[in-house]
Amino acid sequence: MATMNAIAIKLDNREQTSQTHCLIACFYLNLFSIMASWEDGAPAIGIDLGTTYSCVAVWKHNRIEIIPNDQGNRTTPSCVAFTDSQRLIGDGAKNQIARNPANTIIFNAKRLIGRRFSEVMVQADIKLMPFRVIEGPSDMPKVVVTHKGHEQQFYMEEISSMVLSKMKEIVEAYIGGTVKNVVITVPAYFNDCQRQATKDAATIAGLNVLRMINEPTAAAIAYGVDNKFGGNGKKNVLIFDLGGGTFDVSLLTIDGVGKFEVKAVAGDTHLGGEDFDNRMVNYCIEDFKKKWNKDLTRNERALGRLKVACEKAKRILSYDTQVSV
Repeated sequence: MATMNAIAIKLDNREQTSQTHCLIACFYLNLFSIMASWEDGAPAIGIDLGTTYSCVAVWKHNRIEIIPNDQGNRTTPSCVAFTDSQRLIGDGAKNQIARNPANTIIFNAKRLIGRRFSEVMVQADIKLMPFRVIEGPSDMPKVVVTHKGHEQQFYMEEISSMVLSKMKEIVEAYIGGTVKNVVITVPAYFNDCQRQATKDAATIAGLNVLRMINEPTAAAIAYGVDNKFGGNGKKNVLIFDLGGGTFDVSLLTIDGVGKFEVKAVAGDTHLGGEDFDNRMVNYCIEDFKKKWNKDLTRNERALGRLKVACEKAKRILSYDTQVSV
């Protein structure tokens, strides 16, 4: 029987998880340096397109640099909001959740991308989304928003492309030039449709995808890059990667010279911090209905505020035993 030498666990620390995935995406960029880097003076980039937060990095001067956004943060909310005057992406969009929930796509594009509108899981998700999701051509979900006084519809690929464009904009402002090539991390259990839809989103954003890396594998390699599994002989490593919207597990062997071999992968593309939030939201909705005989799901603004409050309460419960919502 094989011995488990190490277990690496990445829980729902969304910002840290994104940075780990992004670091390893750029590690792969070094491997692609001959064919990908410094085209017209611009390096290729690595992006972790997360359910809740995204992160971008560049391989430069033989090291990885995670690029901060215009707010000085190294991670950016994977959030898009539409107002009467503008489209907001990232931190500005997240601030719209409570006041403008019907036109704020909060952390959900990754859960719907590459999925069918008729899927049971998609229908369950829609019930807790404060914005409208309708059935588009070929059973593809589309979001409906009001932007500059007009109703507009978007596919999930288009929403994800807006987030990717924001990450591209962040790194281009940092290096003072344009970028085209990218390595993107995705959940291990993303199917072919989800992977292709993510690639399509990158294309819309003007990016050329060199490779997609499974997120738990990225986490494992990141630990290897940090020399946490150095030494002689092979080591068996079990990686738990619990993010904002997905959960992946990978079993790998790592030898003393840094060679990685993936033995098995498993996971759930629909289990993460968002599900913890939704459990709390459902509990509060039912409790409110019993006490006041009112259904909060019929009030988009109230539902948006409740989701924000539950997410905040979950964070407090990480270090406290009780919290009021």
